[in-house]
Amino acid sequence: MKLKKLIEQYINYRKSLGEKFDANSKYLRMFYNCLGKNIDISNLPAKKINNFLYRDGPITSAWFCRHTTLLGFYNYAISRGYIKTSPLPKILPKRPPAFIPYIYSKQEIKLILNTALNYQTNKSHIVPYVIQVVFLLLYATGLRLHEALDLTIGDVDLIEAVITVRETKFYKTRLVPFNMQLLQTIKEYLSWREKNIESPHTNAPLFVSLKNQPLNIGTVREIFQAIRKKAEIKRTDNARYQPRIHDLRHTFAVHHLTKWYQENKDVQKLLPVLSTYMGHTYLAATSVYLTMTRDLLREAGARFQKYAIGGSK
Repeated sequence: MKLKKLIEQYINYRKSLGEKFDANSKYLRMFYNCLGKNIDISNLPAKKINNFLYRDGPITSAWFCRHTTLLGFYNYAISRGYIKTSPLPKILPKRPPAFIPYIYSKQEIKLILNTALNYQTNKSHIVPYVIQVVFLLLYATGLRLHEALDLTIGDVDLIEAVITVRETKFYKTRLVPFNMQLLQTIKEYLSWREKNIESPHTNAPLFVSLKNQPLNIGTVREIFQAIRKKAEIKRTDNARYQPRIHDLRHTFAVHHLTKWYQENKDVQKLLPVLSTYMGHTYLAATSVYLTMTRDLLREAGARFQKYAIGGSK
């Protein structure tokens, strides 16, 4: 069977099981475009497969994502008799060190929000004020960027101060409550939006350009990097990546954990609450965001010292 036909068959099979399978589909389609759509599944050169996996660059987590995706595909092909063995390499390279997200300080968050209003050198259909509100929402709620950009006017309940995030990463809908400060910000933004763009209806996107078009996720990422550079926020730890917009989500989690320690709350009991709030199916997924920062270590150490000396729980 032709590689493209079998891959599309496999993608449809995985989606029929209720999986989104978006990232995997992307990798698999890149795979048959790289090797050739009309090549037969039983005649794939090992050298071309390795070229697809390694991409002539250093080993990163993306290598293992590509390998895992192909492994699932080849297991499917073998189980249905299209091939007898997998041509994937049997010996895997050493995994790179775990990527450590960047945790913004509160001063850096303020700097990013302030810089968002004056980052543009030329006028654009994307208004700096809109970008500032997007960034503030991400930091205040821990939403994923695509979740924030997919919100509609009707998803924001101004009476109950709750955002409805619909069918996200795991096909789940969740409610995200927010504080009065963010409520006021959203009210002011909606008032501005109505005066400057249009009278919005319930199903209209929450964040739009002056052309009344939804914001593009790639464009917002590029804008964030321009703002970060102008604010002169950068890593000095030789990490592969400079601070990203997704690190606002990590920062949200770490700042909340630190605050709970400072308030002497039962962090272990509150972790499942944080996990649910962030839309995670498993508590282990939340632990990825809980990077140990200096502030977090200090608060955890103070908690342990209090317990060790005073016997307090």
